[in-house]
Amino acid sequence: MVSTRKASEAAELEESLGWGGGWAVGSLSVIPDWQAALQQLSDDTARDEHVAAISWGVVVGGELVAHGCTGTLHDDEPADERAVFRIASMTKSFTAAVVLALRDEGVWQLDDSVARHAPELATVQGPAGSPPITLRHLLSMTAGMATDDAWADRHLDMTPEEIDRIYAANPTFAHRTNDAFEYSNLGYGMLGRAVLRATGCRVQEHISERLLQPLGMHDTTWLRPDHAHWARPHRWRDGLLVRDWPTPIGDGEIAPMGGLWTTVADLANWVAWLDAANTTPHQPEFVGLSPASRREMQRIHTYIGIGTVAGHTCPTGYGFGLNVRDDPTLGKVVAHAGGLPGYGSNMRWLAGRAVGAIALGNSTYAPMSVMTMRMLDVLHAHGQVPAAPAPAADGWVAAAQRLVALFNCWNDDDARALFADNVDLDDSLPRRRAAAVELVTEHGQLRIVELRPSSATSGTIDMQGTSAQSVEITMEQSPVPGGTVQHYALKG
Repeated sequence: MVSTRKASEAAELEESLGWGGGWAVGSLSVIPDWQAALQQLSDDTARDEHVAAISWGVVVGGELVAHGCTGTLHDDEPADERAVFRIASMTKSFTAAVVLALRDEGVWQLDDSVARHAPELATVQGPAGSPPITLRHLLSMTAGMATDDAWADRHLDMTPEEIDRIYAANPTFAHRTNDAFEYSNLGYGMLGRAVLRATGCRVQEHISERLLQPLGMHDTTWLRPDHAHWARPHRWRDGLLVRDWPTPIGDGEIAPMGGLWTTVADLANWVAWLDAANTTPHQPEFVGLSPASRREMQRIHTYIGIGTVAGHTCPTGYGFGLNVRDDPTLGKVVAHAGGLPGYGSNMRWLAGRAVGAIALGNSTYAPMSVMTMRMLDVLHAHGQVPAAPAPAADGWVAAAQRLVALFNCWNDDDARALFADNVDLDDSLPRRRAAAVELVTEHGQLRIVELRPSSATSGTIDMQGTSAQSVEITMEQSPVPGGTVQHYALKG
């Protein structure tokens, strides 16, 4: 239980802080340029966005490799990697993981109606023409209920009786169910109720036992810490940073959408565990949730549209408890933000590249999403982001090598052995032989410069002959066992 707050601390919450105290920049002394740039970014963000304290970290290869902070906690201690912040909607990824784990165990299917497992939710129905609300709708933000951030942020601690009155009266809907993306915190409260009815345990207990404890997230809790090393909530009001009032609300019926308290150090474990499913997909043993289901969380299930964060404009969508971006510079970016009165947070990583950024702030709706995107920009600019790994494509590579050998010395029997049966029908072997002879005549004997698979069965072959001119061929294998080639074409 949370210890009783001292009277002096309660009075302290209304104190105006301003910006008179200077900065703490963590324990970094002699540091690489990229870490110095990240610290400067943190300092600038705190100053420009009026954030009382920021704790940030970089995850590389499954480890927290750098961390820093700007500002101090109430006791003038730095907001280090063990300082506790409330992470609000970042909680949704934890709830989604439990829902998928129960699916994997056979407790339910995602396309079950939520009312099948929590009959009291049968009264929650979309506008005329809507299908029944399913677990999948709630996970992927397509149930259609009105976006409710401002309201839900003040009702995390709702009692079952209070929320049941809302369910019974049917919440307000913005869309028909399954028609469009509409962010709903109440929907994740409904998932929490379904978990309780299906298992007899609150989703909070499942998260703590299945995920937090095995992953070593020992500073992550549903209740405000009972020690002093936590970031007090603030807001910017009338040109001053002041303590947010009332005191942070506790655990309750809507907490599955945003109730967790945690640290940069603990979140580094969470980010690394989620992304490990992308980098090492065939783990023989796993904690809490299979790699396949973790990848399912990080795949777009609902298209949101074109969005811009920190100057990065790209298609965006919602997975299960996570946002997904198809960034033209950084590639696939997975993230989730959190915002509550007094707090703002974000975690963001490059899927399958073992690089992530975390930023936690303690001012109302602090724009940590912008900061983590800029953190990735800094890492990218300083060469700290590895190239996207090539897909495993041994069969395609072997077929590509055979295709180039065929161009250099055409033999119809070799061609028939390499090609699927559609190839001769699409363009006859005599015509293909003539095109190969013409190619070699123009460029000389071809050698492979680079093989660039885009999947396990398709990609581009970069070649060069005796001239300096490059030749590119795209090639795709067929689904027929044996790896036969179904299509190839000269690029350009």
